Formats: sequence, structure tokens, C-alpha cells
Amino acid sequence: MLSSTSSFKPSENPPTYQREIPAGRLGLTWIAAIACFLLGLLAWEMNWRAYGSVPSYRNSDGLWAMQRRRIDAGEGDRTVIIGSSRLLFDIQLPVWERSFGERPIQLALEGTGPVPFLEDLANDPHFTGRLLIGVSPVLYFMGFDRRVGALDLLQRETLAQRAGQWLSMHLVEPFFAYYDEDFALMTVLKRQPWPDRAGAPSPPEVRKLSTHGADRNFQMWSKVENDPQYQEMARRTWSQLIKWRRKGGPPPDPAKLREEHIRRSIAAVAKLRARGVPVIFVRPPSAGEWLAAEEGGFPRAETWDVLLQRTEAGGIHFQDYPELQGLTLPEWSHLSRADAEKFTERLCRILHKEFGWALTSPSP
Repeated sequence: MLSSTSSFKPSENPPTYQREIPAGRLGLTWIAAIACFLLGLLAWEMNWRAYGSVPSYRNSDGLWAMQRRRIDAGEGDRTVIIGSSRLLFDIQLPVWERSFGERPIQLALEGTGPVPFLEDLANDPHFTGRLLIGVSPVLYFMGFDRRVGALDLLQRETLAQRAGQWLSMHLVEPFFAYYDEDFALMTVLKRQPWPDRAGAPSPPEVRKLSTHGADRNFQMWSKVENDPQYQEMARRTWSQLIKWRRKGGPPPDPAKLREEHIRRSIAAVAKLRARGVPVIFVRPPSAGEWLAAEEGGFPRAETWDVLLQRTEAGGIHFQDYPELQGLTLPEWSHLSRADAEKFTERLCRILHKEFGWALTSPSP
């Protein structure tokens, strides 16, 4: 007698399954879903506009790459600005254009030392213009690389990525105030006061400080200047960040790291000089706890003075020029909108007077 298992034969016709779709008017369902989406989008947009946000171009690697490609597309004889966020905020491109008759290419990046970008320009024969390099002591001599990935994108950006950047700049960024990394839902959730994991404290998060033009002309966000609570929050963030880095201790050999970046700067400046490119280093203003931390950890005699001496390049340090002092730095590190315009105009006069950069507008 055969067992029930051995005598089992699968059906020649495989079973079929049918999922019943609930009866309903799908058109109305789609309309309701789209209406809910649009209402949610409108509420999110109105929330951030009420907070003080305005439409602004995103400071993306793609936007940076667009500006960098201008050098290789026939504009290599222009003035180029590299550095960290201070020259990004403090140099106003329209004011510069009024003074020198040209609008410079703004390639500075926040939270990032400029040495890799200096080397990139030194190795590009298309660049024959003038170079202004911002020096924020911590970032320059320690080689912070937060945004150095922009150089990688420059080399590997796909057509799809370029198209996405173009579409974003023309269809989204000029119209929506919420379209900012600081206001993204996941960023807002991450910003909540979650407890740190034991042994893995999170660094303080730098909030939104600026608005941006399509050619990367930065201005301090008005909320930083006009909202005392937000301004205090920005200062508190810098203070916490300075303390957080101190807790981590200095790098294994800060003198060696400083020497490495000075050595790389020497080689890059020499290449540029051989091509006839004038190079000027600029130390923009800072104040409060930032200035104290920079002077304590990066004494001028061991950093700025050595950099100028060994590169044999020109330099403008704000402490050497009374006209670059006494300006308003709402959160200790970047100039207010009005004073950024003053700084740019005065910097242009210094470049004309001391380094022979020709002005198109008369100097008073």
C-alpha cells in the first residue's frame, strides 16, 4: 500500500491567485492624495517662510562644479577666490565687480581648508588670472576637508547629475523657501535633543547662516543679524564646537600637519607664479571666542607669517589694516551683509594700492 506522501501528485495546473481590488472611485482617491500632498507642502513652505527663510540657491557640490568649469570654458583669466566660509561670506561679488570691472569666480567652501583647491588650480594651465586665498587658521593649517568631495564631483559628474542640478536651479530653488538642507525633515528630526550614545558624543551642528545666489554670492541670513535668540544660538554652537574639538585633543603631531600644508602651498604657489598668476593670501576678520581660539592655538608668528615668508606671496591680514577692523561679526566668524560690502570695497582698495590691481571705479 502506497503512503499518502508517495502517492501525492502535484496538480498539472498551477494555482492562480486573484487579489480583489476594493470597489471605489480611484479618480477621487488620486485627487485626495494629491490634495493632501499639496496641502502638506504648502504648510511646510509657510512654516519656514514664517521662520524667516526665503528662496535661495543650494550650496551644492554641483553648483560649485558649475563655477569651477567656467575656468576651463574660456574664463581662466578671471580672478578666482578660494578659501573657507569667511571669504565666501565676506566678499560680495557685485561690490567687487563695481571696483574691478569683473565678477570673480567664487570657489571658497565652508568648513574646508583651501590647499587641495590651490593645488587643483596650480595644475590647471587654463587658469591664468588672479588668485585670492582665504586663510582661516584652524581650517587652513589643520587641513579640514569637509567639502573636498566637490573636487571629486568635478571629475566624475554625470550628465544626469548635471541635468538634475540645472532642473533644481530653474524649477525649485528660486521659488521654495523650505528647500534648504537645514529645513529637511530628516535634518529637523536629527536636530531633536536625542541622548548621545555612551562614548560617541555628536559634534554640535552648525545651523543655517547664509543665503546664496546662482553664482555663489553669499550673504549672511538676515535672521542671524536680526533675531537675538538665533544669533545667540549661532554663537553658542561655535562655542560648543570649539570646546568639543579641544576635548578630542590636538592631532597626533600638529606641527607636522601645519608644515605639510605650508609645504604644499609653497609648491602650488610656485607653479602659479611661473604661469604669471598673482597670488594674495587674505586673513579675514574674526572675533569673540573664535579669535581667542585661533590666536591661542595658531599663533600668527607660527602660521600666517611663516606662510607668507615661505611662499613669497602677498598677504592682507585684517589686524594690519584699521579699515578692516571694527566691522560687525554677529556670530564671531562672518560679517553682516552691510559690513561685508564695506569689507569688499576696502579690500579692493588695498589690493589696488599695495599690489597694483587696477580699479575701474575711482578710489576716493
